[in-house]
Amino acid sequence: MLPPIRISFLHRFTTSYKRYYSHFSMSKKVIIVGGHGNVSLRLARILAPNHTVTSIIRSADHEKDITDISAKPLILSLEDSSVEDFSKAFTGQDVVYFSAGAGGKGGTDRTKAVDYEGAVKVFDALEGVNGSKPRLILVSAVDIRDPEKIPAHYNEADIAQSKRTRGAIATYMHWKYEADKNLVKRNAFKWTILRPGGLNFNPGTGKASIGRTHITTTISRDDVAEALALLVDREDAASLAIDIVGGDTPIGEGLDAFIKKGETDFLG
Repeated sequence: MLPPIRISFLHRFTTSYKRYYSHFSMSKKVIIVGGHGNVSLRLARILAPNHTVTSIIRSADHEKDITDISAKPLILSLEDSSVEDFSKAFTGQDVVYFSAGAGGKGGTDRTKAVDYEGAVKVFDALEGVNGSKPRLILVSAVDIRDPEKIPAHYNEADIAQSKRTRGAIATYMHWKYEADKNLVKRNAFKWTILRPGGLNFNPGTGKASIGRTHITTTISRDDVAEALALLVDREDAASLAIDIVGGDTPIGEGLDAFIKKGETDFLG
């Protein structure tokens, strides 16, 4: 089933996009790894009117959901397809989004296979593209870090939240960290990491707190998709990891200020 995306959300995003980034905008070829996820479906629906969108899915059962939002389905598996298969899919693309995850299904082995090994497969595939390589925009999560290094801006509530999260989904946090560590060492292609807080299904507000923020506030999947869509044109966000949770700053303004500051949120 497609996620509900209200007309008001799409209208607001269109207005935001034109206001902040119309001077960047030109049609791009975009491919989304993990194309049937809740955020990915929202992202594809936003991008499809102005860009050519391909959504990678692992089951033909999901093809109609993809075509219904004016994107092109492509069946590949992070677990079973080869690096070369993904390099072929990425060739000629401008932007690759990685928004895939095991979602807690299949136990610890599958979490490693998708969230770490699958991500590294995509990184290797990007390096394997001949000629111009696409940019990568990777969806990670806030608080992905060395568990022994507590960020200086965390307060007691942030530390307590971090402990709860790590206690509940320790395997996920570990392998996302390993994937992100692998990515930040690469320079063969441009990359940006978006690190949302806990996700909710509330209607998007078009606002967020972006940058060195506190991690106790959740964020709507609508708003994460909006931030991802705005990043499609932001080549100046290369080598930045961007934390985003619910807040009061218009997303376009928050991204603009963060990118201008140029201070990554991945602290190693």
